[in-house]
Amino acid sequence: MRVLLLFFSITVAFLSITFKDTIITSIESLTSDFYNTNTTAFKGLHLIPPRAIYGAPTPANMTIPRAIRKAFLAIEQSEGAGARVRRSIGTPQLRNFSPFLMLDHFTIKPGAGFPDHAHRGQETITYLLQGAVDHEDFAGNAGTIEAGDLQFMTAGKGIMHAEMPRQNPDGSANVGMQLWVDLPEKLKKCEPRYRDLRAKEIPNIDVDDGKVHVKIISGQSHGVDSVKELAYTPVWILDIEIKPGGKIVQNLPEGWNAFAYTLSGSTSFRVGKDKTTIGQYHNVVFEQKGDEVHAEVAEDAKENGHFILVAGLPLDQKVVQYGPFVLNSQEEVYQAMMDFQTHSNGFERAKGWQSEIGKSMAR
Repeated sequence: MRVLLLFFSITVAFLSITFKDTIITSIESLTSDFYNTNTTAFKGLHLIPPRAIYGAPTPANMTIPRAIRKAFLAIEQSEGAGARVRRSIGTPQLRNFSPFLMLDHFTIKPGAGFPDHAHRGQETITYLLQGAVDHEDFAGNAGTIEAGDLQFMTAGKGIMHAEMPRQNPDGSANVGMQLWVDLPEKLKKCEPRYRDLRAKEIPNIDVDDGKVHVKIISGQSHGVDSVKELAYTPVWILDIEIKPGGKIVQNLPEGWNAFAYTLSGSTSFRVGKDKTTIGQYHNVVFEQKGDEVHAEVAEDAKENGHFILVAGLPLDQKVVQYGPFVLNSQEEVYQAMMDFQTHSNGFERAKGWQSEIGKSMAR
């Protein structure tokens, strides 16, 4: 036995010396995989974040409700030319919630708006809730979205445009949501583009015996898929309205960042002792761990609960933002400012351009 042990020890020592580099490389690789708990370990647009942060995969018959990280009121402020917005993402309360850069709940009364301005490096998603808004850009694109419609704009390497409200016959304000979504680094210099999604194109579904109505703008809900992908960065957007006594369990992609913005009424999120009731104009930020969100409205509630539920794939990149320019380094931001001032590298068409819809603000 002692002879065998001696022989085994000599053999191990010999192999360790001979294959030292290979063994060290393998150990380092295993160590790296074990300790890598970053959800953005894979560069670019990975479809599903690594499960390392969750340990073993969740069994098929088990789900994990998402906890609430924080919930806060979106304070109204001035923006653009006379517009009023309730900004939640992009404030000290919530910055760089990748891939989300900004969320504004805007109210634009007659005579106000967002005249000619530039963008680079992000996508904007505008969801109109009331009224109508015109848009126009320096590439000759122009159009109008009305209540229930959405506009997905990719700024890419550079765009200059204007967003101005239509005058409503009754003089009422135009109301909607605008979400800024970061672009992956490799797409920061892509060509700008617009895509409109009309209200009639959006699939919807009723659940809980008709007490819950879901518009599937992007993503899926209860077996119903959205029409098409409209943004480069994967994002789910669901418009959910719950009548008193109604409830919903909505699945979300595991590892994606998610939030709910409450438009009206009071909605309770989570269940049991963890149930939290949230009022109007709040952003409810969910923890990243988990794969479903619970929401309900009390039986004795005076009005429906209405909120937008949004989830997006986190991006593995640094965010450096200066106003409408969103890049990955300070040098790139300086370059964007220089390009805009010199009408170059994507901003050539900005030279001398002035939108027709924005001219009303100049008078």
